[in-house]
Amino acid sequence: MQKGGPLMWLILFCSVLAGAVFLERVTYFHRASIRVGEFVRGLANLIQQRRFTDALHEAAGTPGPVARVIQAVILRHEAPRGELKEIAQESGQLEVPRLERRLGILATIAYTTPLLGLLGTITGLIEAFGNISSQSGYTTSTDLAAGIYQALLTTAAGLVVAIPGAVGYGYLNSRVNTLMHDMERAGIEIVNLICDNRNKVPEIIDFPPAGANPARQRSED
Repeated sequence: MQKGGPLMWLILFCSVLAGAVFLERVTYFHRASIRVGEFVRGLANLIQQRRFTDALHEAAGTPGPVARVIQAVILRHEAPRGELKEIAQESGQLEVPRLERRLGILATIAYTTPLLGLLGTITGLIEAFGNISSQSGYTTSTDLAAGIYQALLTTAAGLVVAIPGAVGYGYLNSRVNTLMHDMERAGIEIVNLICDNRNKVPEIIDFPPAGANPARQRSED
């Protein structure tokens, strides 16, 4: 850190910030991810029995954006199919900013740390050749190599921070896309379940009139 110059401390700060953002987002996505198929199948039994209150409590007690989208649809289960689809889409759009929170910081660090390293290299070379010129051009190869070595440290440090930052950003972005797909899938399935079971009429058992003899009724039939 001392040989690299003052920009090394700025690169170190960027690395700490990038690590904190990555760990926070990974923890958030781990808590927000659920098994959508199993969750929807569990709600399907409640919806088929028209137990919407129990289904709403089940969705409200499950963390994550997928459960919140389902909760918004179940809350308005009496609405037409088109309106339910719009509710699912709007709820999913409201969850997108939460999913993409702080990802811009990680992308910015991944893009700017190589530039900071390059800037440190240039300033280090300027300082090294300035020392050579102040000595009227008389310097040894050891002094020149030491100056270039010191200047190149910042470029190496910038790349060391930028490469994992770019990989981490790509991974987190893929998690965002996966959750968005899960929200869309869950919203469509819940809307279809509600609308398909809405038109089902429960079967009614026909009982014979009061006082009628069942055996006599069967013989007459």
